Amino acid sequence: MRVVLNIIWLVFGGLWLALGYFVAGIVCCILIITIPFGIAAFRIGVYALWPFGKTVVEKPTSGVGSLIGNVIWIVIAGIWLAIGHITTAIAMAITIIGIPLAIANLKMVPISLMPLGKDIVPVDARPTYM
Repeated sequence: MRVVLNIIWLVFGGLWLALGYFVAGIVCCILIITIPFGIAAFRIGVYALWPFGKTVVEKPTSGVGSLIGNVIWIVIAGIWLAIGHITTAIAMAITIIGIPLAIANLKMVPISLMPLGKDIVPVDARPTYM
């Protein structure tokens, strides 16, 4: 079922959301200081391509640096990516088939706003630091 949902997701919005993350990653990698934001954007872009079967967990080792970085991220790209997720979720929720996709889209809003200090893992796997 995950494969079917991922294929439907990819066709009906996942590709566009991933492209948004990849553009944000390229913009962030232009400056040397914002390369960690670019890496986070690329990581989430891959997650946006194939989200079913993966989940987001907090890294217990993240600290004040992640908090400061997340505030900067919200200003640079996070708000626009979150708006993209909400807009796509509204469009997907129009049909019955799109409701699970809309819910998955809304689950991506928190990571699009604050990606630093989080890790994307398969649902079946447990992180080693838990």
